[in-house]
Amino acid sequence: MLLERARHAYADWKKRPAGFSPAREGRRRARQARQIELPDNRLRLLTYNIQAGIASQGYGDMVAGSWKHLVGHTASRANIEGIADVLDHYDLVGLQEVDGGSLRSRNLNQLLHLAARGDFRFWHQQLNRNLGRFGQFSNGVLARVLPFHVEDHRLPGLPGRGAIVAQFGHPDEPLMIVIVHLALGEKYRNTQLAYLRDLLRGRRHVVVMGDFNCFGEHLLDSPLMELDLQLMDNVHYTYPSWAPDRHLDHILVSPSLEVNHTQTLSDCRLSDHLPMAMELTLPEALVAAAREAG
Repeated sequence: MLLERARHAYADWKKRPAGFSPAREGRRRARQARQIELPDNRLRLLTYNIQAGIASQGYGDMVAGSWKHLVGHTASRANIEGIADVLDHYDLVGLQEVDGGSLRSRNLNQLLHLAARGDFRFWHQQLNRNLGRFGQFSNGVLARVLPFHVEDHRLPGLPGRGAIVAQFGHPDEPLMIVIVHLALGEKYRNTQLAYLRDLLRGRRHVVVMGDFNCFGEHLLDSPLMELDLQLMDNVHYTYPSWAPDRHLDHILVSPSLEVNHTQTLSDCRLSDHLPMAMELTLPEALVAAAREAG
């Protein structure tokens, strides 16, 4: 049934009208929903840089297989189906390097396909680097509950880096979920972290997750730590997926959010990154306010 739903969603995508924008469509549906909604007090999160479904088994693959970033490979579709199976276990998913439909993804809008396959009620695509038919480099969010507001933010520095800010629950005291993909260079990355600090200052319930392209100790000295966000427990190596020795993907949370456990999905080698998972317990007052208003 899910596969059939995915086929119908893809057929609808192929028939999209001229000027269709996945980002605008996601925001339109969020505005239409206007629902004050949260899951039960447990929230299962996942962040994953999926490299457009291009699996790498070693550094040699990254060089010899670089053509896969320009022309789609048959294995990438199978990898996307494998990724869909992984996402099925989570309530809210942040994706980086998801392709919005180009040659390298075999003209498949990967985010829309994953949303349909996983039966996610909400999806939103942020197109950060538009190379036309050669690449639709995007961030994405998938959620089983509807946000009441979604924003795209172009991060300072070189083009191609962005953040998605989705707000859930009661507008007076929202749960802020931020999906990021930050710069490789420390100078631009710190500028981007300062931008996020200013954007989120004063918010009580915040989750920032994604591919930060830096180690946890670098985050400890960054402007973002002025928000008193908590780093993940221990070190969770996420890169490269075939022999991980670097913790580049992170989930940071406000002290109001109780972390039950965090995990690297070390057997999920469908990209050059490993996915990171976390389960949270939400404050009862936050959940109760959403229920009463809803």
